[in-house]
Amino acid sequence: METSYATEVRPVPPENETVLFIVPSPIGNLGDISFRAIEVLKKVDLILAEDTRTSSVLLNHYHIQKPLTPYHQHNEHKVVHHLAEQLLQGKKMALLTDAGTPGISDPAFLLIRECVRQHIKVECLPGATAFVPALVNSGLPINRFCFEGFLPLKKGRQTLFRKLAEEERTIVFYESPLRLVKTLEECITYFGAERQCCVSRELTKKFEENKRGSLREVCEHFKAKSVKGEIVVVVQGKE
Repeated sequence: METSYATEVRPVPPENETVLFIVPSPIGNLGDISFRAIEVLKKVDLILAEDTRTSSVLLNHYHIQKPLTPYHQHNEHKVVHHLAEQLLQGKKMALLTDAGTPGISDPAFLLIRECVRQHIKVECLPGATAFVPALVNSGLPINRFCFEGFLPLKKGRQTLFRKLAEEERTIVFYESPLRLVKTLEECITYFGAERQCCVSRELTKKFEENKRGSLREVCEHFKAKSVKGEIVVVVQGKE
């Protein structure tokens, strides 16, 4: 005997109609946004912003006046279902993070997953991501690499370093200015002082710096100066 289950009938936008756009924002230089991204931001009903103050600088620069609402790691669990309900009604939204592509070490995954679950069309525009220019200009092999985002601060950190010590692909991760020297010292401990690396900071900005050399050389360089800005670390894989 077959059992029938009642299903809730809900309005869904036409399948070919995008209602959630993932929009990369410049990682420094405001000129790095695409023409298409600007068009999308001008046509949506609502812009979800990791930090409304930061996003307002970009939007004001391009004379875009749209409602802004916060969407960040501290509230995304609470608002994701409410946003999905609005998207199901056909409200068009764009998701912006402070810099780079949403979802790359920034909030986006939970909302995208919910949209996929509810058959809401999502479209991700190509654009800025900090680790790509850092990797390309590092001078290290880029045909194969692994991206680790931000390394764990405590739990699992040593385990990850031991695993990465055996990684043969080029290793890429993000770091904060305050932890950079400590992390480079840990890299020396686990990878060896002569392993080649490149530390990129303030990419696309006036004081962009790409410091290449052995882990020892790069570590000594940053020990001797005050470190500021967004940082990407690229480390040679095990030979």
